[in-house]
Amino acid sequence: MTEWVEGYRLDRGSGGTKERDRLLNFMHRTYAELFPGGEFPYLEHAVHRFLSPETPLWWVQKSNEAQWNPVAGLWLGSAIDQGTGDRQAHILLLYVMPDHRRKGVGAALVRYAETWAKSRGDRQIGLQVFETNLPALGLYRALGYETQSRWMTKSIENAE
Repeated sequence: MTEWVEGYRLDRGSGGTKERDRLLNFMHRTYAELFPGGEFPYLEHAVHRFLSPETPLWWVQKSNEAQWNPVAGLWLGSAIDQGTGDRQAHILLLYVMPDHRRKGVGAALVRYAETWAKSRGDRQIGLQVFETNLPALGLYRALGYETQSRWMTKSIENAE
């Protein structure tokens, strides 16, 4: 594929075994950055269960790299808008390796996801972001994303 962001190119994934492993690696990196020292065995089940032709995957590589070595990834899926019942695109994963952040790659991936969603007739796109992930929150807000609802949790493990 041709250059997409200066110095980078975007390629559509096929969902093969090597890509599943790469996606799982990117997911582990994301969670390890947010929850240092944590273990995330359930991520493999999520990838195995949900990666399909209906949940496309894209990879970003340096333009001058001949060998397949992605530095960012985007995984999309579908959700149902709780208010309208309409199908909407959902960003399942957006990960950019630390050395490639703040170079426009993440913003370009979000815009690409929006274009993909529009092309299939979706009227909105959603995502889930951890409140502690301040760089991601800043990116999404700068791109016009607003909080529509809050995912709230309470530990009941030791509650009386």
